Amino acid sequence: VHLVESGGGSVQAGGSLRLSCAVSGNTYARYCMGWFRQAPTKKREGVASLSTTGSTTYADSVKGRFTISLDNTKNTLYLQMNSLRPEDTAMYYCAAHTQDGGRCYGLDVRGYNYWGRGTQVTVTS
Repeated sequence: VHLVESGGGSVQAGGSLRLSCAVSGNTYARYCMGWFRQAPTKKREGVASLSTTGSTTYADSVKGRFTISLDNTKNTLYLQMNSLRPEDTAMYYCAAHTQDGGRCYGLDVRGYNYWGRGTQVTVTS
């Protein structure tokens, strides 16, 4: 499966952005999907995930501000980001993996084997 992110940019604190991840390839398979981010000098961390049953998981730092969603008709995963903060500044990555024994790995970066190249989000104060 091939993942391509878009929608990043520079925004002032308090603003909003919507990231998109176009999914192509074997779209007939059921994938666990997630958004991750990595700031300079920091480890890649999970932001939001979407299981094959539609359940969502969010990092505590983004709960109530970010929303993950999937449009199956467009094969596109979204991350709506509201009330952005300077600490949200990072490269954001879309990721996917096929279910492992019926399990999705949520925010665990080690479980994902398909990755996009990322889109930069910069939040200025």
